[in-house]
Amino acid sequence: MSDAEDRATRLKRLHMRAMRRGTKEMDIIMSRFAGAELEGLDAAGLDTFEALLSENDQDLYQWVTGQARPPARFDAMVSRIAEVSARRG
Repeated sequence: MSDAEDRATRLKRLHMRAMRRGTKEMDIIMSRFAGAELEGLDAAGLDTFEALLSENDQDLYQWVTGQARPPARFDAMVSRIAEVSARRG
C-alpha cells in the first residue's frame, strides 16, 4: 500500500481485484470473501490478501478447494476464504 492510499481506497481496490480474477470460479469465490471479510482484516491481513491476489487462478482454486496445499504464508488466509466459500454455497 502506498503512503498516499488510505484504507477505504485500498479496500475498494482490493475488492475490485477480487471480482476480476480471470476465471469465473475465482471471481465468485474471491469477491464473496472480499464482500464478507475484507473490512475486518487488519493491515497484515490486507497485505496477505493482496499478495494472494497476485497468484495464479488455477493454483488459488486448488488451494481453496483443498486439492493442493497453499504455501505456508497463505495457509491461514486460504482457510478463511474456503470457510466463507463453504458457508455461502
